[in-house]
Amino acid sequence: MSTSTTADALGTPAPVLSFGPVVLSVPGRPVDLHMRVSAPAIGAGLPVILLSHGHGPSNNLSSLNGYAPLANYWAAHGFVVVQPTHLTSRTLADLVSDAPGAPDFWRSRAEDMTHILDRIDVIESAVPQLAGRIDRTKVAVAGHSLGGFTAALLLGAGLTDPDTGDVAHLVEPRIKAGVLLAAPGRGGDVFNGPMAEQWPIIGAVDFSTMTTPALVVAGDKDHSRHFTDMGPDWHADPYTLAPGPKTLLTLFDAEHGLGGIAGYDAAETTDENPVRVAALARLTAAYLRTQFSPGAPTWQTTCEALTTGPDPVGRVDSK
Repeated sequence: MSTSTTADALGTPAPVLSFGPVVLSVPGRPVDLHMRVSAPAIGAGLPVILLSHGHGPSNNLSSLNGYAPLANYWAAHGFVVVQPTHLTSRTLADLVSDAPGAPDFWRSRAEDMTHILDRIDVIESAVPQLAGRIDRTKVAVAGHSLGGFTAALLLGAGLTDPDTGDVAHLVEPRIKAGVLLAAPGRGGDVFNGPMAEQWPIIGAVDFSTMTTPALVVAGDKDHSRHFTDMGPDWHADPYTLAPGPKTLLTLFDAEHGLGGIAGYDAAETTDENPVRVAALARLTAAYLRTQFSPGAPTWQTTCEALTTGPDPVGRVDSK
């Protein structure tokens, strides 16, 4: 598969500066908010990607230390990537297991991103060589698995709180685009797997109000049988059930790890495929580049390089 067109579309990668932990004290949060910030060593007017981690079995990938294959690529191609450690992280299990909101901390996870945006000036000042380089009008959110659930809320999806029956909306208007990676799908009758009763919050989302532009990424071999018997199409629900503008990237032969995005050589990855991970990093960067620069050919050019021809990594649909 040729990637020369993709490389031309996204430009030459820059060296990456990665700094962490950056620590914010948040009133009422049981522990301080820790995050990693990665950015290119050069450039100004940099867009921001808030990256929400999932809830996998590893001890440290569900924290600021995960998702390096994506975070490093995005930073090398002109984005400031901010990775908070949410209260669901295994690294915090002994500290927050009895805290209000456990075990899913759905509201806190979304609020972490709002706290970051509220104090982006503090973060910018804390990270060496970053001051004055962020474009605060260009903010995206990305999330994998449970992180995709969090991203959906920030992009406008509603949620019926299983404990109270109240409808919550946590949309963050400063976020202008999103990337949902293997995110959960609908509730209702199809939310019938053995874990559904333990995590009712996953099936409580209403995508009909998720109006912010987003790229939904789903693996066509991602069978989340612990939540549903619907099959891989369940992970396309944030595209299928949300209003446009939305784009769906279906990755061929990809399972829940999408080739291994949570970490380099992570043993928990069931479908390890470095070529797929590299292609996904490029496609997501290209999508966001074009979202923040309307009219730029980056997304179209990258799709032509990676999703057409004799050996495509996936299929793209839009509405």
